[in-house]
Amino acid sequence: MSHEIVPVDPIDVPSTSYSRPSIGREDSPEHHEYTRSLTFREHVSEPFDSERLPATLASEIQRFLRIANLVESEEPRIAYLCRFHAFEIAHHMDRNSTGRGVRQFKTSLLQRLEQDEEFTVIRRKEKSDVRELKRVYHAYKEYIIKHGAAFNLDNSQREKLVNARRIASVLYEVLKTVTSGAGPQAIADRESIRAKSEFYVPYNILPLDRGGVHQAIMHLPEIKAAVAIVRNTRGLPPPEDFQRHQPFVDLFEFLQYAFGFQSGNVANQREHMILLLSNTIIRQPQKQSSQPKSGDEAVDALMKKFFKNYTSWCKFLGRKNNIRLPCVKKEALQYKTLYIGLYLLIWGEASNLRFMPECLCYIFHQMAYELHGVLAGDVSMITGEKVVPAYGGGHETFLEKVVTPIYKVIEKEAEKNKNGTADHSMWRNYDDLNEFFWSIECFELGWPMREEHDFFCVEPLDTSKPRRWREKLRFRRQTKKTDEEMEDDEELGPITEEQIKPTQRWLGKTNFVEIRSFWQIFRSFDRMWSFFVLSLQALIIMACHDVGSPLQIFNANIFEDVMSIFITSAFLKLIKGILDIIFKWKTRTTMPINEKKKQLARLGLAAMWTIILPVLYSHSRRKYICYFTSYKTWLGEWCFSPYMVAVTIYLTGSAVELVLFFVPAISKYIETSNHRIFKTLYWWGQPRLFIGRGVQETQISQFKYTFFWILVLLTKFAFSYAFEIKPLIEPTRLIMKVGVRNYEWHEIFPEVKSNAAAIVAVWAPIMVVYFMDTQIWYSVFCTIFGGLYGVLHHLGEIRTLGMLRGRFHTLPAAFNASLIPHSMKDEKRRKQRGFFPFNFCRGSDGQKNSMAKFVLVWNQVINSFRTEDLISNKELDLMTMPMSSEVLSGIIRWPIFLLANKFSTALSIAKDFKEKDDALYRRIRRDEYMYYAVKECYESLKYILQILVVGDLEKKIISGIINEIEESIRQSSLLEEFKLKELPTLHKKCIELVQLLVEGSEEKLPVEKIEEQHSKLVKALQDIFELVTNDMMVHGDRILDLLEPLEDSEEDTGIFMRVIEPQLFESYGERRCIHFPLPDSASLSEQIQRFLLLLTVKDSAMDIPENLDARRRISFFATSLFMDMPDAPKVRNMMSFSVLTPHYQEDINFSTKELHSAKSSVSIIFYMQKIFPDEWKNFLERMGCDNLDALKREGKEEELRNWASFRGQTLSRTVRGMMYCREALKLQAFLDMADDEDILEGYDDVERSNRPLAAQLDALADMKFTYVVSCQMFGAQKSAGDPHAQDILDLMIKYPSLRVAYVEEREEILSDNPEKVYYSILVKAVNGFDQEIYRVKLPGPPNIGEGKPENQNHAIIFTRGEALQTIDMNQDNYLEEAFKMRNLLQEFLRNRGRRPPTILGLREHIFTGSVSSLAWFMSYQETSFVTIGQRLLANPLRVRFHYGHPDVFDRIFHITRGGISKASRTINLSEDVFAGYNTTLRRGCITYNEYLQVGKGRDVGLNQISKFEAKVANGNSEQTISRDIYRLGQRFDFFRMLSCYFTTIGFYFSSLISVIGIYIYLYGQLYLVLSGLQKTLILEAKVKNIKSLETALASQSFLQLGLLTGLPMVMEIGLEKGFLIAFQDFILMQLQLAAFFFTFSLGTKTHYFGRTILHGGAKYRPTGRKVVVFHANFSENYRLYSRSHFIKGFELIILLVVYELFKHTSQSNMAYSFITFSVWFMSLTWLCAPFLFNPSGFTWEIIVGDWRDWNRWIKEQGGIGIQQDKSWQSWWNDEQAHLRGSGVGARILEIILSLRFFLYQYGLVYHLDITQSSTNIIVYALSWVVILATFLTVKAVDLGRQLFSTRKHLVYRFFKVFVFVSILTVIITLSNICHLSIKDLIVSCLAFLPTGWGLILIAQAVRPKIEGTSLWEFTQVLARAYDYGMGVVLFAPMAILAWLPIISAFQTRFLFNEAFNRRLQIQPILAGKKKK
Repeated sequence: MSHEIVPVDPIDVPSTSYSRPSIGREDSPEHHEYTRSLTFREHVSEPFDSERLPATLASEIQRFLRIANLVESEEPRIAYLCRFHAFEIAHHMDRNSTGRGVRQFKTSLLQRLEQDEEFTVIRRKEKSDVRELKRVYHAYKEYIIKHGAAFNLDNSQREKLVNARRIASVLYEVLKTVTSGAGPQAIADRESIRAKSEFYVPYNILPLDRGGVHQAIMHLPEIKAAVAIVRNTRGLPPPEDFQRHQPFVDLFEFLQYAFGFQSGNVANQREHMILLLSNTIIRQPQKQSSQPKSGDEAVDALMKKFFKNYTSWCKFLGRKNNIRLPCVKKEALQYKTLYIGLYLLIWGEASNLRFMPECLCYIFHQMAYELHGVLAGDVSMITGEKVVPAYGGGHETFLEKVVTPIYKVIEKEAEKNKNGTADHSMWRNYDDLNEFFWSIECFELGWPMREEHDFFCVEPLDTSKPRRWREKLRFRRQTKKTDEEMEDDEELGPITEEQIKPTQRWLGKTNFVEIRSFWQIFRSFDRMWSFFVLSLQALIIMACHDVGSPLQIFNANIFEDVMSIFITSAFLKLIKGILDIIFKWKTRTTMPINEKKKQLARLGLAAMWTIILPVLYSHSRRKYICYFTSYKTWLGEWCFSPYMVAVTIYLTGSAVELVLFFVPAISKYIETSNHRIFKTLYWWGQPRLFIGRGVQETQISQFKYTFFWILVLLTKFAFSYAFEIKPLIEPTRLIMKVGVRNYEWHEIFPEVKSNAAAIVAVWAPIMVVYFMDTQIWYSVFCTIFGGLYGVLHHLGEIRTLGMLRGRFHTLPAAFNASLIPHSMKDEKRRKQRGFFPFNFCRGSDGQKNSMAKFVLVWNQVINSFRTEDLISNKELDLMTMPMSSEVLSGIIRWPIFLLANKFSTALSIAKDFKEKDDALYRRIRRDEYMYYAVKECYESLKYILQILVVGDLEKKIISGIINEIEESIRQSSLLEEFKLKELPTLHKKCIELVQLLVEGSEEKLPVEKIEEQHSKLVKALQDIFELVTNDMMVHGDRILDLLEPLEDSEEDTGIFMRVIEPQLFESYGERRCIHFPLPDSASLSEQIQRFLLLLTVKDSAMDIPENLDARRRISFFATSLFMDMPDAPKVRNMMSFSVLTPHYQEDINFSTKELHSAKSSVSIIFYMQKIFPDEWKNFLERMGCDNLDALKREGKEEELRNWASFRGQTLSRTVRGMMYCREALKLQAFLDMADDEDILEGYDDVERSNRPLAAQLDALADMKFTYVVSCQMFGAQKSAGDPHAQDILDLMIKYPSLRVAYVEEREEILSDNPEKVYYSILVKAVNGFDQEIYRVKLPGPPNIGEGKPENQNHAIIFTRGEALQTIDMNQDNYLEEAFKMRNLLQEFLRNRGRRPPTILGLREHIFTGSVSSLAWFMSYQETSFVTIGQRLLANPLRVRFHYGHPDVFDRIFHITRGGISKASRTINLSEDVFAGYNTTLRRGCITYNEYLQVGKGRDVGLNQISKFEAKVANGNSEQTISRDIYRLGQRFDFFRMLSCYFTTIGFYFSSLISVIGIYIYLYGQLYLVLSGLQKTLILEAKVKNIKSLETALASQSFLQLGLLTGLPMVMEIGLEKGFLIAFQDFILMQLQLAAFFFTFSLGTKTHYFGRTILHGGAKYRPTGRKVVVFHANFSENYRLYSRSHFIKGFELIILLVVYELFKHTSQSNMAYSFITFSVWFMSLTWLCAPFLFNPSGFTWEIIVGDWRDWNRWIKEQGGIGIQQDKSWQSWWNDEQAHLRGSGVGARILEIILSLRFFLYQYGLVYHLDITQSSTNIIVYALSWVVILATFLTVKAVDLGRQLFSTRKHLVYRFFKVFVFVSILTVIITLSNICHLSIKDLIVSCLAFLPTGWGLILIAQAVRPKIEGTSLWEFTQVLARAYDYGMGVVLFAPMAILAWLPIISAFQTRFLFNEAFNRRLQIQPILAGKKKK
């Protein structure tokens, strides 16, 4: 169809249910359902709201309403017609107005149409509406034709052209509809009409419509080549085969019609494919001809990347892949493109199936087979017709028939998760469903898929009914009854067709079951635990034999005893076999029969060895045969026994593994081979899974991490043997010899004489520390190796401003070597480099303008600092480098901050210099910057005088003076010819002269003052002339001779007294001696200003920049230039990449209201001014205002919002930072293409003036960089009118290349019923509005798993490029770092060991550590992990994973392997790290690169930090039970497995067992003390202070005090800032109570890690990322820390108090204090830290308010809808949520752990004076009677309160008095009769309080059994009393301390000490808070 609009005659439109304005004739009346009022109303030309529209209509009508608003002022009738057309569409889409908000919208629009009709008809310029439409349409069409192909359009012209295209496109639709005569049919066919409008087709990057061919990006050769490949449709089946009447435009359109893909998906992936192809083509080696290559190599490269996983999958399953290519090369290229396009279209529409890569492989496998059949024209043997795809090519067929059925399975399985409370074994997650496709059974699904297959069953069905019907069918066959006879059988009932169908069964879990158990840690890392257990056994045996040298082990007796460890090994393997069967039980339905046989065989073999080895050992002990060697060897003799032979056989498998460990290449080949022999060999070792095979590293990498771990383990075992195990042997022997006869309690096992319990009490803490301290030694060696690695890689080479100044002259060469693309000659030379990363002396031939490039980039970086308000205008002048033609010749003018005071110093040196010229020259030349300063000042003065002085005589004089100076310099006679002592005077005169020039510029100087200024200038020049010629020059007469030649030489001396008329430099008449004012030249003004700064700058400029962040950024950028980074390619040849940021509901920008609001704290803007005072001052200077009020007066609120938002953790800060990447790419592309003149002109000027070049730069940037923000809620916010939507739109307008993806949920009317439909939508900003680009329908709501990965997943289809950087919305980026992105991307082309990288790790800078001390601790802790920690993980340990978002992914690798995160609910709570696990298991490689950093924000308050720590601990506990950790632990070799454990879950488990070790120690000591064993051991066995226990607690303290992170932290600070600063910072941190913080964090980690493994309850905990740190009230702190810290703190204190009360008096108090100091410290920290780190926590007014709030909260009744922050009861119920989903085993374990609280009562009651030393069991029984009586008393008082407190208040009071008197009477009676003492009362409290708490815990564990009974009500009353009591105990010290004013001041000081160091004002902030 022709695209030219052909006018047609108007026709009458038949009456319809909706109305249309008069189209043909002016007077043609129409009758319609909606009647208009014909009365003329006053017209209001306000725009109709085009943004807040019903979700069901917005995508179809919004463009018409927007265009109506756009043209209304000029063409009101056209606006009316557009709105009427929108109304018709809305009415057609929803005739009954059933959609949400549709009726209101239609009513509003109809009213507007009625209002506008009469007025617009009058304003119409033609006789009919059709002619009016044609007139306007043709006007816009002609404008487009005229200007559409122009390149040199400015922004306003470009915007006007875009508007013209949009208007013409919409008018075409309206015109086509109203002239078609089809009425409703035209409305229904609007999609096809829109497709025919060539004027405006929304596009993302590539305008592939005809109107976009003139854009610069479409003229790039690589784009043209890629488009040609995609549009090569020759040889395709005819379109008629697919019900299409026009030829296919390209291959993607063919695939759309063949398989039924969505048009939005096709358009998206078409552009995706073209960009991938073009970026790959340009990097292929080009031939000599300028013509681009055909694309074969590029397509082959993409094929290899895209189908690597698919072909591996086919090989794994033993199937031939369905990628079949013809022999003809051109046809093969087309086929390859089709296969890639098919995969992209499948992936682009797969929605949540993208998390299941092998499921996509299965779909592609089937569809590729169909595609080949279609292309080959295959004919079905059954039907005789051409083969067609199984599902056809209908509208959305692929979505409905393929994606939706599988999605429904995922969705229903996710619903069974019950929001994380259901057991993982009850539902299938993404991994389970994906791993179904790892077995050959997946092909039973068939194609088309059989929906009756078990895969689609989501509920386990009741098997009783199907069995019943099978019995019925069997009975019918046996009795030969007919159906009618069977139907009469009442008992069985009729048989239906559904009942005869085969019954589906739920497949259950696949390959793995996530079971909550600590045994998972042993099962995943069984080799490590077995190694440690066996080593412990060996060490104990060696210690028992008192082995002093390792060679003594080979003594026959010792060696035989050591060999007994293999019996233990056999038992451990038996345990592992049992655990494997138990944990895999629920996978039995999907487990292959061979795997079941293997599990049973392994269990049987392990059981066999557990019998054989002990039997042989016991029979052959000390019965060995020895052979003496004939040679003198260190062994001396060989001995063996039958047991040793058995052990040799037992170790055969391990020996094979050891051999394969040393040859990783062979091991990898065996694992990955599909040969039957190797598959059989590998089958026994590991289950044959698709992933986890071949993860071995190279031999060099393996050697490095093996060497590391050998050092760690040798140190650990040496320490454990010497200080932990060996010192315990002798005390143990003494304990075993002593027999205990007199216990101080009722001993349950009195006949046991070996004191086994005492030995356990002594050894247990040592055992715990033994298994924990490897983590400590790992930390120590991590510090050492990480530090060495950092030194070798130039980390911290430039740490301070002084070092920067000293090395600045090397930066241009380093910049040239690192960031500038090199010629081929340079590349060859670079490859020959040695240890150093580059050679600065090379390559000046092809890099003549490299210095100019450095200057240009440096100035851009400094300008970005000014834009960000990090520096002031003066600092900007001092730091920029002038650009001039001299730079091209290598002469550079350094920034003035380097030359600070250098010129003045040089003058001081020269003034009094007494030696020769050469010595002076050498002295000045020694300081390079001084030499440059002197030289530049001299040259600048020359240049200024040349321009300033224009008189002939004056020029001659100036020239003469200059010649004299230069001649004396050449002849080294300067000191002889000039008196340099006058230099300071000359210096002052020159300053005066230059200041006059600066002040006298034409812009600044008023006209009336020019003469006055001129005379001053003349005077200054005359003074300088006289000074030089009279006071300085020895031969000044030579210059004076030029002034006036004299005949009489004798009168020369009188010339100084002569008056010259007119005077020198003075103008007279028309003769001008000086050019003043100077010419209006920006470069001249800059040079004069620079000269003035050179003359006047002081020492203070050496501290430029003053801002700490600016200093850090410059220092790091300079340091990074000396690091090893890949060579920079040209921008056109670099890899393309995208950035993806997920966003939910976080802040985009601070609103004006938020900035000034101070409801709960001081206002944000007030806070920002105090925290960033220097940046606030710079901002005001940039805005030209003096204060905040001036900003408001001048209407600069938006700039104020941006300034504040860029200092918070907002999306706008992240977007600004990441868009620096595009700015950097454009600048680098400019440097690649620009010639010398362009560089001198400057990037900004060229971009403004050279439009074609600017268009080309934009094109390159678009092709290489895409930024997508996935704003999940944008659609809902836009519909609701949320201001956040406008903020997002403002971001898109500010950054036109920014794209926003969001999920739209809307109701669509299907069969007159609204149904929810979901779309993934990509939008961009076009002329102030959001323009929809792509719309892809989803099978359902995308968020069925964890929110963040699902949010990323829906948006990832809109990303582009070969790399993908994931950035969180609390991150930042910097321009100087963006320049290194193309270097970083080249890392993907470097092999790191066996394979190229697939994830590039980057370092992060934590930018939130500047004020709060807590934020400082957190930032340093985080910095040590993201630097020295990850440095070691990547190399040499090779176990770095993905820990968060600045990492860069190999995008194609990951989109074909499950994406960049995992999303299963709960188990993938820490979604990021699972991407690293997945990559490693799929043979990816993860590296870490330190030459590029990204900013990151962290939480700054204790409560926020604790929530974050809790979330991470929850995530680690879920990782512990995940299949990923299990497979890594099983598939890695031994030493890499150690690395994996100790750098992931091992850290948290070590922290947990370190705390458990304290409990074990204290309860062991409690047992010894209360039972009387301690007294016996001290008196009889003389066992007093056991050194091993001291060592154990000291080791625990190492972990507790944060030294695990402290050591690496100190090393990293030392590397980057210097070790003196590191030591100072560490000491300062301790003074600011950092040890309290780290100890408190330890409690957070251990509580949430342990509780989650036992009971679950992991969840995302939003921290808020607040920018302000303020007071949290007492009840909030209690809710957050009661169960995690306070309870444990009180328990530890009670333990310590009891131990102190009853320990034996002969034990040293000093030893007791030393041993228990760390425990006291921990318990007090857990109780006090939340209040110590709570700002204003000791202010009396706030304390009083907290107390009132606490009492209100504790007494408030809970219930439905009452939040936990309002009521104790609601909080208490929520606190037990983790128990509701617990299994029986976890509840039993909880009860067992609770029994420890009864030990107090059992032990202490026997130490009461009232018992009179009786140890009878009746004493313990009587103690329970007392507890029961106490409970009954409490219950009686509570019952009395309920009965009498309201109506009979006096009775209630008498009742309470009676109870009190009764209790007092009983106490007095017992004290007189039974000798009850005060101590007894105190001890009774210590005994009974823990018992009560233990009963509460048991009641909570059995809540399902007792809930609803009075017992549960009493439990609740008791729990409230305990919480109230604990609250009072915690609150009392705070209230007492609040009376002391100094405490509050001290707290503020240590909380904000970093802020005080920076001279910031914290006190006004806190004062501002108090005022509120």
